[in-house]
Amino acid sequence: MKRTLIAVGSILLAAGTVAFRVAAQTPPTGVPASLAVVADWSLEAQRAIVPPPAGVGDQFPGEAAVYMGIVHAAMYDAAVAIHGGYRRYAVALPSSADTAPAAAIAAAAHGVLVGLLPAQIADLNTRYAEYLSRIPNSPGKTNGVVLGQQVAAGILATRANDGRAADVQLVQTRPGPAVFEPDPARPAVGLRLSRIRPLALDRPEQFRPTAPNPLGSQAYAADLDEVRRLGRIDSDVRTEEQTNVALFWTDHDVRQWNDGLLRLAAERGLDLLQTARMLALAHVSGGDAMIACFEAKYHYMFWRPAAALQLTDGDGTPRPEPDAAWRPLRPAPNHPEYPAAHTCHTGAIVEALRTFFGTDEVRLSFDSRTTGTTRSFTRLSDIVKEVEDARVYAGFHFRSSDRTGSRLGRDVARFVAARHFRGVG
Repeated sequence: MKRTLIAVGSILLAAGTVAFRVAAQTPPTGVPASLAVVADWSLEAQRAIVPPPAGVGDQFPGEAAVYMGIVHAAMYDAAVAIHGGYRRYAVALPSSADTAPAAAIAAAAHGVLVGLLPAQIADLNTRYAEYLSRIPNSPGKTNGVVLGQQVAAGILATRANDGRAADVQLVQTRPGPAVFEPDPARPAVGLRLSRIRPLALDRPEQFRPTAPNPLGSQAYAADLDEVRRLGRIDSDVRTEEQTNVALFWTDHDVRQWNDGLLRLAAERGLDLLQTARMLALAHVSGGDAMIACFEAKYHYMFWRPAAALQLTDGDGTPRPEPDAAWRPLRPAPNHPEYPAAHTCHTGAIVEALRTFFGTDEVRLSFDSRTTGTTRSFTRLSDIVKEVEDARVYAGFHFRSSDRTGSRLGRDVARFVAARHFRGVG
């Protein structure tokens, strides 16, 4: 694996008459003009869904992944309606020979976003109108808008009453050792994710992993000792590079992944249909991995390393008194530990990309607004390994939880790829 660590820059890539921004090391060449609309509206979705400073939304990474999956499924169905060649995700519509892809993709994405995020309707409408104004008026533009609106309506119909708005409260029914107790100063997050109807899976618990390692096991003791040494805020054994890795991956991972995917599409010179397909496969897989992951989290309710280490010795033996001296590198997310959500998401997207490209040898780079740096990879599997390491170094997760999350994500993505986004025939 080749990795580089450099300062992040924002580069404007011109693609026909429309431009989009991605963070990259050098400007990719040969960007097809047809790619721009998919990238533009992928970034519009990202902006609307991801919280500040990367966006204006309010979805934490788990829910953001699901929302991104829904929007990108709509863009994919619009692209397939125009270009054919692949099976629809949910909405099959005929298109006229004269249909402007830019108008269709924009209308599909906009229609789904206003349905998912009603509080942002005014802003989304303004941005959509400005975007359409840059497309010359023609019958093709009109046909594209109609097609995109029909796709959006169809996608939203499939998501009606899907649990996104469910009011789910955390009830502590079995307090005690190994049981997650949320930080009372912050709201517990991800509760409704386990109740959301999946985008492709048959049910949220379809790939539920076995229970975490029991407290008395050697595997648990090894996990506890590793995170005790490496994840502590003032660790004297964690290297500077390990600290950088940990902090790099504390950025909003949906934002990091989407920017990386758009950069990859530009560098590979993918056309509109292939870009829409790659993004849909990745984001639908990532969204369902988060649903499956949080179903397992709130099923097992396993405690975070900080709680375990404050209440037990390094070998898992209960302490007579809590030890508040051990703290993670950064405050852990306020949801149960097992399995690790970041690795669920990363494992799913990596497997989706491996399916799409047919190889693990894919060059991909990411930026982090936490560290202001970029990390580059030549193999997809190396990304999974680094994210697994990062969650231990940050003091967020046990190693076995990271690996379980990666496997869960992989299994979800394989199921998604077997069901959706496949060629006709």
